[in-house]
Amino acid sequence: MTVFLNMLPSVLMITAPILIAATGGLVCERSGVVNIALEGLMSIGAMTAATVHVLLEDKIGFSIPLALFLSAFAGCVCSLVHAFASITFHADQVISGTGVNLFANGVTVFFCQLLFRMDRTINPKLGMLPGPGGVYPTVWLALAILAVTWFTLYKRPIGLRLRAAGEHPAALASAGVNVVKIRYAAVLVSGALAGLAGGCIVLTQDIQFTVSTINGKGFIALAAVSFGRWTPLGILGSSFLFGFSSALSVNIVNIKSLQVLPSEFFNALPYFITLATLVVFSGRDYDPRAIGQPFDNHSS
Repeated sequence: MTVFLNMLPSVLMITAPILIAATGGLVCERSGVVNIALEGLMSIGAMTAATVHVLLEDKIGFSIPLALFLSAFAGCVCSLVHAFASITFHADQVISGTGVNLFANGVTVFFCQLLFRMDRTINPKLGMLPGPGGVYPTVWLALAILAVTWFTLYKRPIGLRLRAAGEHPAALASAGVNVVKIRYAAVLVSGALAGLAGGCIVLTQDIQFTVSTINGKGFIALAAVSFGRWTPLGILGSSFLFGFSSALSVNIVNIKSLQVLPSEFFNALPYFITLATLVVFSGRDYDPRAIGQPFDNHSS
């Protein structure tokens, strides 16, 4: 039990960015738009945060908050590509999101070369420092974002409209609400949170940016939305599960009963859970009814 309690700070550190990105995915998909671009948007946010911090860490005393803010801004701006293609032009949302992921792979390497003459790496001297108990501030940030999202979705009129956009967009449009604007706002919020999640990763877990910094965490966040049945409390539990399984690969050396298993098993465990999630929840009626379906206000 002591070993698992000692693991808790690292579990929470890994869980926080997954939860932030999953919250963005939740908002986006509850509006009816699939955002498979979380992976690429997280990579862009991570590169932005690392760049800002490494350039300003010796010049100003608030380079980390600024880096996180700009990582969210970069993710928001880049998500416009996905919103424009999938909402305005009715492109296939999976293909559009995949395009953003491929774009992110190229543009991050390009900027590393342009700014630092390095192929794939940006190295700040020092990242974010943990708070009391070894818990990083990103944990409290993730919980605050989740709480605000829950309150907005279920206690505010805009949340009702957003959920209706993903369930019955035609009925929402007949009530005089612009479904396209609701979906655009949801995609932009999703992009901002994904970018912020990438910034949290690079400033807490890796302390550097490489092309493998995100390493599938965007897809894990997407799976957490499905595993959590598209609810805030559900994604909290699923994100913690993914964070715990990832932390096991790092802390296995301290758990004698698990040392018979190779560390690679625990490295792969989050992805096994992701695949299991897709199998278990495929064909179920938990997802929003209009998810992935294009909508035109003028045709309603």
